[in-house]
Amino acid sequence: MSNDDQYGGAGHGEVGGTGQTRTRLPEAPADPYGPARRTARTSRSLVTVVGVVVLLIAAIAFANQSPDTPDDRPADDAPAATSTTATGTDPVTGKQGGLPSGFAQDQQGAQSAATNFAVALGSDAMFNPARRHSIVDAMAEDGSRTRLQAAFDADYSAGLLAQIGLTKDGLAPTGSTFVNRTVPAGAKVKTFSAGSASVDVWCIGMFGLTGDKSTRPVTSSWFTLSMTLKWNGSDWKVVETSQKDGPTPVTGDVPVSTSDEIGSAVTEFGGFTYAR
Repeated sequence: MSNDDQYGGAGHGEVGGTGQTRTRLPEAPADPYGPARRTARTSRSLVTVVGVVVLLIAAIAFANQSPDTPDDRPADDAPAATSTTATGTDPVTGKQGGLPSGFAQDQQGAQSAATNFAVALGSDAMFNPARRHSIVDAMAEDGSRTRLQAAFDADYSAGLLAQIGLTKDGLAPTGSTFVNRTVPAGAKVKTFSAGSASVDVWCIGMFGLTGDKSTRPVTSSWFTLSMTLKWNGSDWKVVETSQKDGPTPVTGDVPVSTSDEIGSAVTEFGGFTYAR
């Protein structure tokens, strides 16, 4: 609002550059005892104040009608504040091959499916051939199952197991506990359609062998697991997976636990079924 508007516009000003104040004279003789004439300046000021109050009330009403959760944004916009919060959707209760199943055919369902698949792919079960095949059978899309089985068998070779110190069945030596656990920190959809989705799952993993004689103590690492999913008519299934390091935060100043404490924690603390 300008100063002119605040004071009723041209009620004051210079005349001919003399610096004199303009005086408004009555247009006709008036009764000196009659009611005083109201000037235009007062009316315009009143209109301006009323207008400001009306606009303020309208702005407050509009703000109160805004939804708590922002509408869906285009992919190129910055993420909404709610993108990292829990949605309140309950985890699925179905199981297939020991893995959660029955996810919804939407972006939340794709994120939840990928998150639970990440936990299974990052578990110690992948080092046991029979359990690994069961996991891949349950999560793989029909046309990709054979290829994924062969790829994972090559990754978890007998040579790798021996190098870690495990038996051919993925078991730890006597007196030790093998730790391989993945904990998702978050998930995001990169691309989505009714029949396919590309999802990234950001994770922290723990890997190693407990025990005083272990040459591979349990360490933690951060990584992102990327998955391409396909809707098979009733659930999301994995077509392709890949992994890269990070994002990795700075390690906090926390004392390292003993090998026995880590072994006990892995045994006593169970996992979860995740929902976005």
